[in-house]
Amino acid sequence: MKKLIAVSFFMIALLACQSDDQAIKSEATISFNFSHNWDGTMVSNSDFNNIQYTNAHGDILSIERLRYLISKITFHKSNGEKIVLDGYNLVDVTNGTHLSFSSKTTIPTGNYSNVSFLFGFDNEDNISGAYPDLNSASWNVPEMLGGGYHFMQLEGKYINEQSEEIGYAYHAIRAVDNSDPDNLIFQDTFIEVNLGSVMISNDTSFNIEMNIAEWFKNPNTWDLNLLYNSLMPNFNAQVMMYENGKNAFSLESVSPEND
Repeated sequence: MKKLIAVSFFMIALLACQSDDQAIKSEATISFNFSHNWDGTMVSNSDFNNIQYTNAHGDILSIERLRYLISKITFHKSNGEKIVLDGYNLVDVTNGTHLSFSSKTTIPTGNYSNVSFLFGFDNEDNISGAYPDLNSASWNVPEMLGGGYHFMQLEGKYINEQSEEIGYAYHAIRAVDNSDPDNLIFQDTFIEVNLGSVMISNDTSFNIEMNIAEWFKNPNTWDLNLLYNSLMPNFNAQVMMYENGKNAFSLESVSPEND
């Protein structure tokens, strides 16, 4: 009889703990961590300013600056419902800042059919002067190119065909044809990155990798001797960046492990 009472008390306590645990896990905090590599070799700011990387065209280059904008982290449900996390994040690899982003918005735990984020801003958010922190970071795009903000700044030096060190500035923005200043023609170049389905049962971190080499190779093999500077007003170059950038990001892992 005593054993039965002891078991009963144990089951009651276990159910109470499960109830508390379920209450705790009804909402989850989400964070995104960004790391970088060059075709599998890890890259951090300690690797900058050293001409050591070879792109798909065979150009040898360094990285001296890398920062890019992430926005609209979205959790998709199978019924079409979407939960968009507040905020955006300017990942600054050069200064080693904002490599992680945690949203103040929590999301309900459960199954999600897809998780996505945007590289850059969509047209709804890409509004000149709207973000004081981005303004102070000199992230703006000139009005003659349509205004709004950069999506990425990747800069360094490369060895040209005359064996000289030449600076390059691989800056991604919304593509604009400004051949007629009174009639600017735009093409969207923000990139939706889809990470796939996930089960959220607790506070969760998504670990995202950017393969920097992809910006120079797939599907467009990038020749720095031809495309190394003044790329912001180059409509075709911006479209090529957009196409290559679709292959740059991947999901390394989700932690804690999905239940």
